Amino acid sequence: MVRASLLTPDTKITIAFVFLGLTGWYLIQDVTDSAAVEFGVLIGVGVVVPTLITEWRRRSRP
Repeated sequence: MVRASLLTPDTKITIAFVFLGLTGWYLIQDVTDSAAVEFGVLIGVGVVVPTLITEWRRRSRP
């Protein structure tokens, strides 16, 4: 019986960028007091970038 991996490459990419998004959000708080910039870093790096990467990977597969 073949056992599928619980962590697909797409999941690994998402986990890595969620970690980077949280780290960026934490670090950007020292630089600016703008909630919009903090939110942009958190959502942009943690959600948008991994979504774009996984969609690009799916479209580039044969």
